[in-house]
Amino acid sequence: MSAPNGAGRVAGKVAMVTGGAQGIGRAICVRLAEHGAAVAVVDIGDGQATAELARQAGGVAEPWRCNVTDEDQVAATVAAIAERFGGLDVLVNNAAIPGTQSQTHEATQQEFDAVFDVNVRGVFLCTKHAVPHMLERRGGSVVHISSISGLIGNADLPLYHATKGAVRLMAKTDAVVYARRGIRVNSIHPGSVRTPLSEQAAQAHPDGVDAYFQMFADMHPIGRQGTPDDIAYGALYLASDESSFVTGSELVIDGGYTAQ
Repeated sequence: MSAPNGAGRVAGKVAMVTGGAQGIGRAICVRLAEHGAAVAVVDIGDGQATAELARQAGGVAEPWRCNVTDEDQVAATVAAIAERFGGLDVLVNNAAIPGTQSQTHEATQQEFDAVFDVNVRGVFLCTKHAVPHMLERRGGSVVHISSISGLIGNADLPLYHATKGAVRLMAKTDAVVYARRGIRVNSIHPGSVRTPLSEQAAQAHPDGVDAYFQMFADMHPIGRQGTPDDIAYGALYLASDESSFVTGSELVIDGGYTAQ
């Protein structure tokens, strides 16, 4: 089954989005589908609701269950997506976990392994198995969803920061390696974004939900948190041919946070 051939910023492209079942991943899937891509919603959980939203937006989308830390699952999933849609043009590595709040001297090897397995190994495995399909098509776009935590330090989530810094450099290195073969690799660095995961954290805040979200809004000069769509439109740009001269770049979408 081929992607739609109608008008759209990514018309005719096949896209795979990890962590697509909710939050930023869901928004990326919907926007890519809306703009003409055939979208594989990849998640360790159920991506059917996202796929349905993408179809309602006028696109083509199907869900795939996959644990991105398992190479056999990743290899099989990428192969199945390419067979289903006739190839692969876009990979968005969005799947990630925040990991532990433990400081470095307190963190266990198990905590380290858990966050690096998803946030770094998962990005590596998906890229490893997607790139050969892009080479067959003589081009493609890989987008790593990193974080402002991959650009600056902060007194929280030290292991998470380390993983997002790794993802940033993985993008830059692969951008150089594959540039002459038509594959672009970039990273996106969101600031604070209101997602279902942040909603759960807000419920546990001692000062209440409103105070929790206001705290994050006040951190950004623009005066609000980001939305999943704020990040999704950045991914749409990097997936599209509009960004054909953009590779090895960091797209910071943070409401001015890192400008301070």
